[in-house]
Amino acid sequence: MEIVLSRIREVIILGSGPAGYTAALYTARANLQPLLFTGLQPGGQLTITTDVENYPGFPNGIQGPELMDVMRAQVTRFGAELLDQEVDKVDFSRRPFTVWAEGQSYQAKSVIVATGASALLLGLPSEQKFMGSGVSACATCDGFFYKGKRVAVVGGGDTAMEEATFLTRFCPEVVVVHRRDSLRASKIMQERAFANPAIRFVWNSEVVEVMGEENRKVTGVKLRDTVTGAESDLAVDGLFVAIGHKPNTEFLAGQLPLDAKGYVRIQPGTSRTPIEGVFAAGDVHDAVYRQAVTAAGSGCMAAMDCERWLEAQAHEPAKHEARAVSGAERVPQAGHPGAGAPTRTAGTH
Repeated sequence: MEIVLSRIREVIILGSGPAGYTAALYTARANLQPLLFTGLQPGGQLTITTDVENYPGFPNGIQGPELMDVMRAQVTRFGAELLDQEVDKVDFSRRPFTVWAEGQSYQAKSVIVATGASALLLGLPSEQKFMGSGVSACATCDGFFYKGKRVAVVGGGDTAMEEATFLTRFCPEVVVVHRRDSLRASKIMQERAFANPAIRFVWNSEVVEVMGEENRKVTGVKLRDTVTGAESDLAVDGLFVAIGHKPNTEFLAGQLPLDAKGYVRIQPGTSRTPIEGVFAAGDVHDAVYRQAVTAAGSGCMAAMDCERWLEAQAHEPAKHEARAVSGAERVPQAGHPGAGAPTRTAGTH
């Protein structure tokens, strides 16, 4: 599909995970002809996920990349324009808004930011090799697949304690590996983890390698003692990395209000950001749920908020004109004083 550069669009969508694709679907069906920038990883984090069994509508599950392909096909069917490019910068200081990608500028009356968040990982080549095949960054997404198995969780904050506690619903033993001798998690989360008999801790240790059968499954991890440097092997069937997430908002610095962790601020119960005409959807503002289905729902909200805002903007000139007429020119109605008299317009004598 040919992309027209010069025209001012009704809406531009940044990001192509469940939030971005859903926003594109709703705005396309509302005849807003959205332009969506997919980023350098079209489909987002689900493209590095294997089985997805908790997304409604797929009783037998679906592969993450396949789910994203289905969503992409659906939005293009309704006429959304897609560019497989990453947005470099934006200007939200004036309307129409401007976004830049690969040296080209694009303008729009409204923007939906759905660039998501990236899980912070250990940075090991072996971690990438087994991602989706024994290594995961989401216990809620993948914990069910480890029923009856032994797993390890890396981290010492609230996220790690939440993940470890959740995994005990399926796993008889969850080993928390932490590089220090104390946790950073809140006191209540620590107490819950320490009180859980299925959770045990390996202190002053870091994962330096993920071991397993290539492209099949994880069989263990190699640990290094952060005090002595000694290495040891820990036999596990899965590794959950829970050291946090980073919202993909670096390019928004100075353009949108962000919280201390870099998440986009929105008005509670809506998708509206403090910048009128700019909306946010999915993990870019959601640091709590981070699920494909909640991201998709958030994308729907952003599209509907955006559509209603554009509709209101379209009526603004009419409102101004009506106010001008009501204040400057009044036509007397029958039965009122002055009815039938010549009409007098403000400023005439």
